[in-house]
Amino acid sequence: MKILITGSNGLLGQKIVRQLKKNNKFFLATSLGENRNPDCPNSFYRSLDISNQDQVNKVIMDYHPDAVIHTAAITNVDYCETNPDLCHEVNVTATAYLFEAAQQVGAHFSALSTDFVFDGKKGNYKESDQPNPLSVYANSKVDAERILINSAYKNWSIIRTIIVFGEGNNLSRSNIVLWAKEALSSGKELNIIDDQFRAPTWADDLAWACIKIAELHKTGVYHISGPETFSIYELVLRVAKSCGLDTKSLNKTTSESLNQAAKRPPKTGFDLSKAYVEIDYRPMSFEDSLKLLFSV
Repeated sequence: MKILITGSNGLLGQKIVRQLKKNNKFFLATSLGENRNPDCPNSFYRSLDISNQDQVNKVIMDYHPDAVIHTAAITNVDYCETNPDLCHEVNVTATAYLFEAAQQVGAHFSALSTDFVFDGKKGNYKESDQPNPLSVYANSKVDAERILINSAYKNWSIIRTIIVFGEGNNLSRSNIVLWAKEALSSGKELNIIDDQFRAPTWADDLAWACIKIAELHKTGVYHISGPETFSIYELVLRVAKSCGLDTKSLNKTTSESLNQAAKRPPKTGFDLSKAYVEIDYRPMSFEDSLKLLFSV
């Protein structure tokens, strides 16, 4: 089986590459620009601008994958809010290009999505719950999902996830867990929101699920996240405890006080029952994943 990955320079992309390489699976890693992942051999890498349809068609036709795992996206929620056209081009139009090309070679197509498709009024969302996006970013992900859902081609999956964290090589963005450790280590006063609740997801667990879904050619929507939902404030407290860092500098605050450009759902979290049953998904606890992360 041959798997093509988009966004291979990102955290999730790197984790997928690592697991495929470790298990001697055939893959092609693609990202915009040069290969920034030293763990990915250059012979397994192709530069790809997913917003260029000709490039997309050429790379997919040349490699002829059995499955495409599409992780590439603009995920900076506030940036998307102030750059809606670029957000749509990368998150929606490019997804359409990739999905069309995947159909031409009969490949299974997995698209990564987000808990932000929901409005956060309920929490513990099932795959069958109806999206109600609150931001430009969230709308772009709903629009991308609909491309697959409304297609006559049914060899696809949508993989929604929540706050992905872990360690990677030469990443363009950090993640909240690494940021929390660094911020706590500085000893500076920190104002952390206590009114948003998430289920942080260990990138290695998510990568495993993406590969499993692709290899089994599973179809439909899957919710893949960490097993426990808690506030961002509690997340930072748990990081502090794991690293033995002082929490005297921590203060609780509200989302409203941050004046962020994009609105966030107050409470998400996923019902993981489908993933447990259909792909035997067994996510690591947040504390156990922190032990692994900070032992590196």
